[in-house]
Amino acid sequence: MARKGSSTIQEELYPTPDETAREDIDDARLLDLDAEKESPFLRAQKRVPARRSPLPKKTAARIIWGFAVIVAAALAAIAVSAFYRYGEHSWRFRLNSSEDIEMSGLTNVTHAQIMEVMGGGIGRNIFYIPLDQRQKQLEQILWVETASVMRFTPNRIRIQIHERTPAAFARVGSKIMLVDAGGVLMELSTRKRYSFPVVIGMSSGEPLSTRAPRMKIYNQLIAALDSTGARYSQDLSEVDLSDPEDVKVVTNDPDGAVLVHLGSANYLDRFKIYVTHLREWRQQFQKLESVDLRYDRQIIVNPDLPGAARQPVVTLAAARAAISAGVKPAVLVERAPSKPSAQHVVVSRPAPAKRWQKKPSAASHAKHKPLVTNAAQSSKWKPSAAPKKPSPAILKGPSR
Repeated sequence: MARKGSSTIQEELYPTPDETAREDIDDARLLDLDAEKESPFLRAQKRVPARRSPLPKKTAARIIWGFAVIVAAALAAIAVSAFYRYGEHSWRFRLNSSEDIEMSGLTNVTHAQIMEVMGGGIGRNIFYIPLDQRQKQLEQILWVETASVMRFTPNRIRIQIHERTPAAFARVGSKIMLVDAGGVLMELSTRKRYSFPVVIGMSSGEPLSTRAPRMKIYNQLIAALDSTGARYSQDLSEVDLSDPEDVKVVTNDPDGAVLVHLGSANYLDRFKIYVTHLREWRQQFQKLESVDLRYDRQIIVNPDLPGAARQPVVTLAAARAAISAGVKPAVLVERAPSKPSAQHVVVSRPAPAKRWQKKPSAASHAKHKPLVTNAAQSSKWKPSAAPKKPSPAILKGPSR
């Protein structure tokens, strides 16, 4: 091994300034390298550029969701189409017989009437039966107020019927029918008996808009007569609505029917007057046929012919059907026209004494009660100032 020279040893022991500077530079480089290793704690790291997508993330997500929805809708449409074709051609959805048609709510509507409408659907697929059209056809049956037709898979039809509620009998031409509160005419029921008066003054040819107001008057009359619980409506056998300003009723009295004019208001008060004085009038007059209660201070006894206007004769078959439905036989008896009664009497309440110059005698007062005076004796009453005379229609019965 070669020995080092003295100069070399001296250079190693005592470095020159140039070498000292070079060592400093090398040490600085070492420090820089150490600084780069510790750079995450001293300064921000230099960002490396990343590769970006041409679409934003939200837009891409929306596109993916939209595509998924379209695919799901397409699959659902295919499934529905396949199910529809199966239901269209499968024998499982075919209405085989009338036993597959369920009916409820039938009282007066017959099974035959329903099948007349629904019978055309037997043997057909239930999805091809037009339910809305069948519902309208069912509601054209007179007894049907509303109808509901529902389809149940695989092969059943359910029908719910709500029938009309009759309010009275109606004499229409030579027939007796039932009528509800709205004026709709119905055939007589063969399954139930009713206790209604017979309404006169309707015809099958008139529109419902004409019958409805008349039935409104009838409803008001029945409600007024039954408002106190006395049930006066059960004493009526006929109600004549031909003149709305003069409602006439025929009472079902064992001693003979009486035609009572009630006007167009105060039905209960006027009928109470009739009920209160009926026995009294029967004792005073040989025959009591009609009473007019339309006027406040006077009552007309026997002002017109007995009974209502002459009606067409009811056929024997119609009469039997009416009696079986609950119509009173006396209503079906045709009243023969007769001569006006000679006992045309004005029954009036006495006026205050100061209006009269001459008071009735005690005998006359005993013979006739204060409420009633005979028309023949009314000449004894002489008013100081002539009161307003009743119209000729009040003093005399209408000529026929």
